[in-house]
Amino acid sequence: MDSILIQLLNGLDKGAAYALIALGLTLVFGTLGVVNFAHGALFLMGAFCAVTFQKILTISKKVLDPSITYFDAYIEQPYLELWFGETGLAVIDWAVPLSIIVTIPTMLLIGLAMERGLIRHFYKRTHAEQILVTFGLAIVLQEIIRHFFGANPIPTPAPDIVSGSAAIGTWIGLGENFVYPWWRLIYLASATVIISSVFAFLHLTTFGMVVRAGMFDRQMVAFLGINVQRKFTIIFGLAAVVAGVAGAMYAPIVPPDYHMGMDFLVISFVIVVVGGMGSVRGAVAAGFLLGILQSLASMTVVSSLLPGIDQIIIYLVAVIILLTRPRGLMGRKGIGE
Repeated sequence: MDSILIQLLNGLDKGAAYALIALGLTLVFGTLGVVNFAHGALFLMGAFCAVTFQKILTISKKVLDPSITYFDAYIEQPYLELWFGETGLAVIDWAVPLSIIVTIPTMLLIGLAMERGLIRHFYKRTHAEQILVTFGLAIVLQEIIRHFFGANPIPTPAPDIVSGSAAIGTWIGLGENFVYPWWRLIYLASATVIISSVFAFLHLTTFGMVVRAGMFDRQMVAFLGINVQRKFTIIFGLAAVVAGVAGAMYAPIVPPDYHMGMDFLVISFVIVVVGGMGSVRGAVAAGFLLGILQSLASMTVVSSLLPGIDQIIIYLVAVIILLTRPRGLMGRKGIGE
């Protein structure tokens, strides 16, 4: 029982990452009609915003080690610690959460620059051309990251206070042995807040209502005198921010490397198709659903009966759904049919 609950939590946690990336992909496709294969690179850039921020905070100088007196020995001590003492160490410890303050404007600027500088020239091109150019952009961004940060994963720890595990078994009456990492719970809660905020933005604001109307009929909205293109540009920036924050928060869970964007991108595209092209609700629902299925399929009991099933379960579900319901779980009629 405990192992099943742990896998369910793992699935929700993994599904949260899938849902956040798929959410941005769906917003871009639904508003701009662009198949953006560079979206996984935005998740990657967000993760390395956290890495870069941590490296900046830990810039250090060599100082004499006071614990060794019989010869001169030097240790690396961060400038923040030298200048601010315990406060500086606390700032370093909270580098990942604090990096979000930098990640949001950085990813917004990157998203707007991508849309204005490249993506807008391919609005009326075929999807094949869009895939080629955005996939090429993703490779360029990936190689830039590898050039500056190397090919190896870079550990990016969570704050010490949440680096352990929560005894969630005591909360639900399953005993003290049922524990789960604090940061994964925080990631899941943060993803829920982000997704809820995006839904609220789309459904409870005039801007969001215009965007949703434009997703259904861009020409009619333009006839009403609304500059829908400018609003769609902002949506592209919003999608970049969502992906970037998701990547920054995910850094303590899986140490970032230059290839992590591609790892999430392929699965996220499958999730968008399963949920229904252009359906925001479908993307989120499919993200969590497939994340849970993938985690349950990785259980020892399942993998011993069906070796490798955890690697293909997402694609099997996608095939079954597309054969029985080509528009996806929540796709609009006529899309994919």
